[in-house]
Amino acid sequence: MTIRLPDGGAFAIPEDELRWRFTTSGGPGGQHANRSATAVEVYWEPATSHSLTDEQRTTVVAAVGDEISAGSAESRSQWRNRQLARRRLIEKVQEALAPPPPPRKKTRPSRSSQRKRVERKRRHSEKKQLRRRPKDD
Repeated sequence: MTIRLPDGGAFAIPEDELRWRFTTSGGPGGQHANRSATAVEVYWEPATSHSLTDEQRTTVVAAVGDEISAGSAESRSQWRNRQLARRRLIEKVQEALAPPPPPRKKTRPSRSSQRKRVERKRRHSEKKQLRRRPKDD
């Protein structure tokens, strides 16, 4: 299973590092759903993987923990659910390896936006004053 990295590189997770678990899926489906082990869960331990560099391993373990799991029970086919679970596992690893977004740059509201906000507040206040009971003079 090949995983594309944000920097353009890639690495492969060997199949023997993946642990699979198959169960019957719940919900409607009659006898097929009750008897067929089509629901799939895949587990991968990045902390013990030989396919990652030390830096990548540290990043992934810090982001998701010692074990990553993904599952699928959407299809009636075990093969299709295995493909979906693999794809979800790849997405989790790619998300963990993605660089963090840059810090937010603080900005000040423009003078015209401040003026518009105050004007909106003033109009709203006038509208509310018109709803009040008139004062006795």
